Amino acid sequence: MQYKKLGNTDLLFSAIGLGTWAMGGADWKYGWGPQDDQRSIETVQHALELGINWIDTAAVYGNGHAEEVVGKAIRGMSERPFIATKCSRKISSDGPLYSDLKKESVVQETEDSLRRLGIEVIDLMQIHWPKPEAEIEEGWEAIATLIQQGKIRYGGVSNFDVAHMLRCIPIHPIASLQPPYNMLVRNIENEIIPFCEKHRIGILCYSPLYKGLFTGAFNKERVRQLPETDHRRNDPFFQEPKLSVHLQLVENLSRMATERQITVAQLTLAWILRHEQVTAAIVGGRRPEQLDETAKAGDIRLDDADINRINDFLEKANV
Repeated sequence: MQYKKLGNTDLLFSAIGLGTWAMGGADWKYGWGPQDDQRSIETVQHALELGINWIDTAAVYGNGHAEEVVGKAIRGMSERPFIATKCSRKISSDGPLYSDLKKESVVQETEDSLRRLGIEVIDLMQIHWPKPEAEIEEGWEAIATLIQQGKIRYGGVSNFDVAHMLRCIPIHPIASLQPPYNMLVRNIENEIIPFCEKHRIGILCYSPLYKGLFTGAFNKERVRQLPETDHRRNDPFFQEPKLSVHLQLVENLSRMATERQITVAQLTLAWILRHEQVTAAIVGGRRPEQLDETAKAGDIRLDDADINRINDFLEKANV
């Protein structure tokens, strides 16, 4: 496993981080279907055995449930992994999600996350979304205050664009940005990656396998069989006409991966990690054995010929 310094911090993150979105369970709008908490705990513990040294979670995942699962998994460890969580997204009493970046909300969410995780300091607290936009400065000022108080080590942002980050930098340095990045969602390549390099902001890419699509395990029948509580049923990328195009892209990548004696998931992750500015990719898992494959991707390097071939596949898929 390769490790890289996170932006302007003293944290060395493994090239692969463990994402816990699915561990939040099925009982919320963006759930991934039923989940076995014991298997989630075993997955967290197995990740550490494989050299993954940081876990990404969020208060909104299952309305705190994912954080509770992580807390149980790391309880009693003499050397716990780095914990990155997020604030600002909440679930209202009647179900819908909303955002709140008022100071008192950020402070309370931090206290709640510390309690659920069972730790004394959060290594990386990230604002989940730049919403409400009018409250960005207030929310980031709260993060800076919590850092001064020792409850947070570093502050990061998620889903922010350059204009949003420029509003935060005068208040307090940004340690990291967590954007979506994969072969289908490439918005960060033109402006955001150069900006983060200039300002020494680490990039932690989420959804690198696009919700499992680039694992090579999907076909049309499996998509049809997704549980009703799995939000991917309503994702346009998992619906026609895009689904057929994306499955063909994965098939092309799979042939290339086989030639290199790696898996399509490993090839996809190596493509993401090719950027020097990318610190790590966040890979979800709900079963320990899922990580045996993806954890190895941190050691794979692609050459120019590999990148050019993948670019040809992407052109044909009109990505």
